[in-house]
Amino acid sequence: MIFNEEIALKTAEYLLQIKAIKLNPAQPFTWASGWKSPIYCDNRKTLSYPKIRTYIRQQFTKAITDQYGVPDVIAGVATGGIGNGALVAQDLGLAFVYVRTSQKEHGLENVIEGVIEPGQSVVVCEDLISTGGSSLKVVEALRKAGCDVKGMVAIFSYGFKTANDSFKKAKCPLITLSDYETLLQQALADGTIQQSDLAMLSKWREAPDQWGKK
Repeated sequence: MIFNEEIALKTAEYLLQIKAIKLNPAQPFTWASGWKSPIYCDNRKTLSYPKIRTYIRQQFTKAITDQYGVPDVIAGVATGGIGNGALVAQDLGLAFVYVRTSQKEHGLENVIEGVIEPGQSVVVCEDLISTGGSSLKVVEALRKAGCDVKGMVAIFSYGFKTANDSFKKAKCPLITLSDYETLLQQALADGTIQQSDLAMLSKWREAPDQWGKK
């Protein structure tokens, strides 16, 4: 769920402003999965803009303390959640680790980088939730290490049903600063898209794996 409606709209405005999220119904993007999509998201761009980076850090910090309390450790999902996660940990004066979605194939073959102890409480920071698969692998790794995962915060979620179901099944609460519905609302307001684009953009989210196929 989104943390706050006003924050969701402001976050969407910032993401569109710096083109961290691009909407192009006429010329769809191709994701790594092979899916055709009218939207492309790269929230790592937020780190290049101090004002926006600060805003996201502040809202993450507020969401974490309001919804989960103050944990022992902040964990960032590699790689998109590392930057903002480290900033949040610094803001709260907490330890920070980052977690890979798969084991490193050399050296110590770590999944979790940094120092964490069994029994510690953790909140995970992520930049984007799509299907939720990679994000929940991080939750699984932390739980396997004996940690108490309080939940996850993310900048943006597409709101796919499969992701919502997966987080529910994993019993991992998820708070996002913005989401797809809010983004479309903001994009319409600022002229990024037209009213005629809304039906198609909504249909894409219903079956993203089938969208654009003949």
